Amino acid sequence: MSMAQFKPEHFNWRMEEGGVAVITLKRPERKNPITFGSYAELRDTFRKLVGADDVKAIVFGSNGGNFCSGGDVRDIIGPLFDRDMKGLLEFTRMTGDLVKAMRACPQPVIAAVDGVCVGAGAMIALFSDMRIGTANAKTAFLFTRVGLAGCDMGACAILPRIIGQGRASELLFTGRAASGDEAFAWGFYNRLCEPGDLVAQATELARTLASGPTFAHGMTKRMLHQEWSMSVDDALEAEAQAQAVCMATRDFERAYRAFAVKARPEFKGD
Repeated sequence: MSMAQFKPEHFNWRMEEGGVAVITLKRPERKNPITFGSYAELRDTFRKLVGADDVKAIVFGSNGGNFCSGGDVRDIIGPLFDRDMKGLLEFTRMTGDLVKAMRACPQPVIAAVDGVCVGAGAMIALFSDMRIGTANAKTAFLFTRVGLAGCDMGACAILPRIIGQGRASELLFTGRAASGDEAFAWGFYNRLCEPGDLVAQATELARTLASGPTFAHGMTKRMLHQEWSMSVDDALEAEAQAQAVCMATRDFERAYRAFAVKARPEFKGD
C-alpha cells in the first residue's frame, strides 16, 4: 500500500525523499491542539502504516514553533461534560488506541519537539521511539492541573522507564513543565539542537533509519515493546526467535555479501 497520495483532513502530512513521512498538527496560532478528529485520524493513520511499503520512517514535528498544546479546550474538554460514563470511556480508550497504534506500526517514529509539548502532545512525544528537542521545549503532563490523574494514555507505564520513577512521579503529580535542558538531562530527549536545525536533524536521522534494514528495525521496535512485560528468560527466547527470523531475510544476506567485498549494503526491507 502506498501513502504517496494520502491527504489527511485533521493534520499535515508530507513525504520526503527516502521514504520519510512528516506529520505536524494544524492550527499553529493555537499551538497545535489535538481534537476528536485528529485523535481518530492519527490513530487510523498509524494503523495504515503497518502496510505502507513506501514509508520507512516517520517524523512527528512541530509547527510554528510549538509541538502540541494538548487536548483542545473547545473541541474536547468542554464537550466531555455532556458524556455519560460510557461516552467518557469511549474517549479515553480512543486516546489509548492512538499510542497503541504508534507502538504497533513498524516504522521508527521520531518526535521533533520545539516550544509547547503538553498533555496529549507530551504523550505523543513520549510514545515516539526517539525524541529530538530544543532548549525552548517545555514538556508537561498537565492532567492533574485540570483535576485528572497523571495516569493518562500510558504515562505511568512508560515515563518512569524513560526518566526514572521519582522524576516521573514529580512531573505526573505536579503537572509542571520540564525545560528542554532538564528533559534532556533526564533522558527524555535523545539530543537537543537549535530550533532552526530541528527539522533538518530529525529528517536526517529518519533518512538514516529509512536507508537501513527496515524489516530488522520493525523487529527491534516490536521487541522493545513486547519485552517490557517479559522475564529475562522469556526475553532471551523471544529475541532468539526474532533474530532467527531476521537471519532468514535477504537483507541479512545482502549485508554479508557487501561486507565480503568491503562495500556498503543496500537494504531493501525484505
